Amino acid sequence: MPRIAIVTGSTRPGRVNNAVAEWTLAQLAGRTDASFDLVDINTFDLPLLDEPFPAAYQNYQNEHTKAFSVRIAEFDGYIFVTNEYNHSAGPALVNALSFLNVEFNNKAAGIVSYGSMGGARAAEHLRGALSELQLAHVRNQVMFSLFTDFENFTEFKPTEQNAGTLAPMVDQLVPWAKGFAAVRKEAVPAGA
Repeated sequence: MPRIAIVTGSTRPGRVNNAVAEWTLAQLAGRTDASFDLVDINTFDLPLLDEPFPAAYQNYQNEHTKAFSVRIAEFDGYIFVTNEYNHSAGPALVNALSFLNVEFNNKAAGIVSYGSMGGARAAEHLRGALSELQLAHVRNQVMFSLFTDFENFTEFKPTEQNAGTLAPMVDQLVPWAKGFAAVRKEAVPAGA
């Protein structure tokens, strides 16, 4: 059974990102085709990228990077919860992704986004980064509007319509996460 991480995408004080991530985890509690776990990037205290070597080398010098690497490597797939910030994915998530590389290779990803336009622009920009990390991202995505899915822009209360898009996204993600396990077995290690 594949293990899928729900990865938070913000570290800001007062963030609503955790509420969206925790809601996502709660909605998936009854599924039996995968296990789901929350990974809060805020708990790793990742500074602005401070590793001296490219992530693909896995020559990590800092304890925060080593801990993040171990945690992320445990999973077969990911659901990234991203806010839209300046028409792009949130900077904390982009920074966190920049710390690692190989840990994400040949795995599957889904996106839950939110913002004034449902986080559509954040998701599109995030897809480019995920592709570079060799993460296969499913087509279906979940988008929440700050205007209709958040009361007073702070309390997450998803509409039934937008909440209903989570299951179809995960229905795509789980088989991909299973399938990529075989791909990882066949993958040639770097430098081989």
